[in-house]
Amino acid sequence: MRLANKVAMVTGAGRGIGRAVAMRLAEEGAKVVVSDIEASFAESVAQRIKEAGGQAVAMAVNVTDGNEVEPLVEQVAERFGEIHILVNNAGSRKDIPFHSLTEDQWDEAMVVQTKGSFNCARAVQKYMVRQNYGKIVNLSAPVPASLGEKGQTGYATASSAIWGFTRALALELGCHNINVNCVAPDFVDTMMTREIAKRKGLYLSDVEKFTIAQVPLRRMGTPDDVANVVLFLVSDEASFVSGQVIYVKGGP
Repeated sequence: MRLANKVAMVTGAGRGIGRAVAMRLAEEGAKVVVSDIEASFAESVAQRIKEAGGQAVAMAVNVTDGNEVEPLVEQVAERFGEIHILVNNAGSRKDIPFHSLTEDQWDEAMVVQTKGSFNCARAVQKYMVRQNYGKIVNLSAPVPASLGEKGQTGYATASSAIWGFTRALALELGCHNINVNCVAPDFVDTMMTREIAKRKGLYLSDVEKFTIAQVPLRRMGTPDDVANVVLFLVSDEASFVSGQVIYVKGGP
């Protein structure tokens, strides 16, 4: 197993891509901290991992609140002794035309991805520095996502910020043998994709037709497609990969 004896924390792991990542890392032997703002979602995923023979613990946390993140990470360190892997997956997307975008909506678009990733990375890095080993993967999106659909000013700005955060953090933590990368998926069949389609008055079949017409691989992606890339980046097979933004979108 590629992640035997490793401890991994995955945020936003209650559903979609986060759930797939948590389960994939557990399949490869990691002890997984399934973190989500919805406790019941996190507990459901942790239970599925245990039923499959893996090791997992569920923890509810609002990643935008540093006062929640710091104690959670301390609990993880006390329970497992080390923290080797962080996957910053928590995020949100609402496509809103710029002329209708309110200040609160802008703040929401920015804070979950950027502040959440900052809070979690800041909390875990001290343990990774101490052990001279760590893997951090930030989830973002291509900029702009979905072939340039309108209404993504907030979402695209937050995604761009994560790219810069990833590269700067890779430079700063590299001397401590900590790899930091970003995965930018698109055209993936998740609940978020379905909710966006619904808000636009579309069925999933409409989205699939659009994807097949535009994406070179002629299909929608799955959460497992993304999870497999994350697995590679947090494994020692990617020990010389850092500061990169990797698209998972079926084409360039």
